[in-house]
Amino acid sequence: MSDSQVTLKIEGIEVTVPRGTLIVDAAKQVGIDIPVFCYHPKLDPVGMCRMCLVELGTPRIDRASGEIVRAADGDLIIDYRPKLETACTTPVSEGMDVRVSSEKAVAGRNQIIEFLLTSHPLDCPVCDKGGECSLQDQTMEHGPGKSRFLYDDKNHLDKHVPLGDLIFLDRERCIQCGRCVRFQEYLVDEPVIGFGERGRNLEIVTYSDPGFDSYFSGNTTDICPVGALTTADFRFGARPWELHATASICTHCPVGCNLVLNTRREAQAGGQEVVKRILPRQNEAVNEIWICDKGRFAHHFATSEERLSQPLIRVDGELVEASWDEALKHAAQGLSKASAKVLGVAGGRASNEDLFTFKSVIDGLGGTSVLQGAQAGGDWVEKVSVGQGTNLRMLGQGDAILVIASDLHEEAPIWWQRVIAAVKRGATLVVANGRETSLDHYAVHVLRYPYPRAPQTALGLLQTVQKEKGLEAYKGDDALRAAATSLAAAQNLIIFFGSEGLDLAGSEALARACAGFLVRTKHAGRANNGLISVWQEGNTQGAWDLGMRPTADLSAAIQGSEALYVMAADPFGENPGLVDQISPETFIVVQELFLSATAAAADVVLPARSFVEREGTFTNGERRVQRFFHALKGRGEAKADWMIAAALGAELGFKIEAGSAARVFERLASSAPGYSGLDYSKLAVVDQQWPPVGDADLYFGGTAHKNLEGVGVQLASAVERGEQVDAGWIAPPDEKVRKGLLLVPISRLYDPVTTVVQSQVLEQHLASSELRLNPGDAKRLKLGAGGQVEILANGVAAYGVAVLEDTVPEGIALAGRNREIPAQTPINIEVKPVG
Repeated sequence: MSDSQVTLKIEGIEVTVPRGTLIVDAAKQVGIDIPVFCYHPKLDPVGMCRMCLVELGTPRIDRASGEIVRAADGDLIIDYRPKLETACTTPVSEGMDVRVSSEKAVAGRNQIIEFLLTSHPLDCPVCDKGGECSLQDQTMEHGPGKSRFLYDDKNHLDKHVPLGDLIFLDRERCIQCGRCVRFQEYLVDEPVIGFGERGRNLEIVTYSDPGFDSYFSGNTTDICPVGALTTADFRFGARPWELHATASICTHCPVGCNLVLNTRREAQAGGQEVVKRILPRQNEAVNEIWICDKGRFAHHFATSEERLSQPLIRVDGELVEASWDEALKHAAQGLSKASAKVLGVAGGRASNEDLFTFKSVIDGLGGTSVLQGAQAGGDWVEKVSVGQGTNLRMLGQGDAILVIASDLHEEAPIWWQRVIAAVKRGATLVVANGRETSLDHYAVHVLRYPYPRAPQTALGLLQTVQKEKGLEAYKGDDALRAAATSLAAAQNLIIFFGSEGLDLAGSEALARACAGFLVRTKHAGRANNGLISVWQEGNTQGAWDLGMRPTADLSAAIQGSEALYVMAADPFGENPGLVDQISPETFIVVQELFLSATAAAADVVLPARSFVEREGTFTNGERRVQRFFHALKGRGEAKADWMIAAALGAELGFKIEAGSAARVFERLASSAPGYSGLDYSKLAVVDQQWPPVGDADLYFGGTAHKNLEGVGVQLASAVERGEQVDAGWIAPPDEKVRKGLLLVPISRLYDPVTTVVQSQVLEQHLASSELRLNPGDAKRLKLGAGGQVEILANGVAAYGVAVLEDTVPEGIALAGRNREIPAQTPINIEVKPVG
């Protein structure tokens, strides 16, 4: 046995575990449950609740020699400590003997339960946590069965206390375990809640304004062992045993968090099943057991009453309801007439099966298919994506992370959380952006460049470590050289790149420069090394893998087509003036969830199913292909996008797979590079994961679900497949002459897009139409804070509210991605006050 291993006995069973393992974890690994309340395997131990008391013995040591004393028969002589010890704070040691069910240990736990119940209300018949309550379960398992305390002496505290508008606290249910406080402080570094008062009046309070100001607040309800914390959308909504659980994948960002959709039939929904809540599903390589609040609460779009439910065709200038046969025939006639002049536009929220079938139809017509989006570089991600087996949780001392042109906290919160966790383990973080972001606080090196010079900064990093001829123009200052040296010397290196401040050509140049740095420094082709793109939509990387590309001028491409076929995209909504610029003869077919601006202008509108109503796969930003499953019946006559495209293809006379999503994926895998050999059964493989969650012992890991449906498959990059990748370098695109201010679109988690605004519970969180300006620019333009401003861009007027911030660079205006200020890439604007 190595010095790193320790052998001990727990309940008479010999156990060998790594040195430093806590007793409670060692017991769990051999199937012995030691009850806990305050302990959680993802949090540092504190020993607050005392529920894990055990009787502990250690080998007798000769004080003079320091040697272990043995009996005449050679057995260890065990000395048991006079007091019970907490198993959650005590590391194992060689020869230790742990008694979990001794009379002394059982009596100690009886007293802890009895004490906790002295002030706990008799809410079990109505409590939201009933059926998955750790206190309820452990009272039955470990409680004394009776109490010596009088009911009248219970301490009655306030119920339904809003910590924020998303999380409510029932103070008298709280057992002061501190899990919620510690999660916010240690795991997401947002200590916005804490303990107030003392003694029996101890209570959880919020320190932020607005209350509980965190993107991760919903996770505290998962790890709360009682019904003290509840979410606004589920409080008194259902009992856990009434709910059906369906595995799914979050669609909102490229992280691809694993979810469980809890559904139930409801009378108020006409007897239909509805989504009651969303919980995390364990995938330690992707999201561990956490999700952000957007993934938890912004799902109501999927079951909105405003959803399209029946095909529509345009008759005498109006959209009217039609049968599927009528709609498909009309669509096929219009597309067939245009033939090679058909332009297909798809969005990154469509599944792999949808995109593959859609592209097959466009290819059959001889047309052109493009991806709606303002960020490039997906081909470079495919070449040098993070290696198979990558897990951000493995990054630490000696490793490095570069985040460039992205605000992870707003764009991909779980990646942000996992990056700061890596920093706490010792990883070196380098942040490069045109403005300050929340990651700056954790970075060893912060590189600030003027927009839009992110590609030049990346080339400067490459020049520093390669001194390559042609890159002399990108020599940097001492800060850039120090950052490059740290990144190049790292044992493992992951680069996250975004598109903030960049157009399509700029993001392509940035991706290429980052890929070049990884290849030249030998940080490609192995686990925990490689390139990750922070896409705006959940399956954009899947679209790139399948050959879909954005076009530099989507407006020109649309205007040059005779027919437009759109799926899961809204080009007219992104460019409000475009609908008036295209020919009235252009035939338009749209597959959508809602009557978007593009759908409203269409000749045929085909209702699509949401992600909760069908199955399929997404490929996340780390190129992990993951399955999601069918939870609800489709709304009205809506069909999955791949089904619609396949039916349309059949009407056009094409031979397109239409049997099932699984068969479509098999066809996809046979033709898409890197997907070869994959099928749904391979995506369903589940490895044993630590910590164990979702079993009968919910007190250990909380209410996150065990993953039984598959952790997905991470695709091999071109480098891993043995292909030669030479990123070389190209000069970044020339910077456009700036006239007036440069408007830089930035992402905010709660930007008011279609998939967010439908969730009323998030109404107070929706990002407003703000134009963030440097105070110097505002003074020059005679703009006051909070005043209405008119924004002129390319002859189109938009309106917003002026917000003055010192962190905004001079000459720059920042605006969230929304329809009121519809900018997708940097653009020159003029700003003036309204009135």
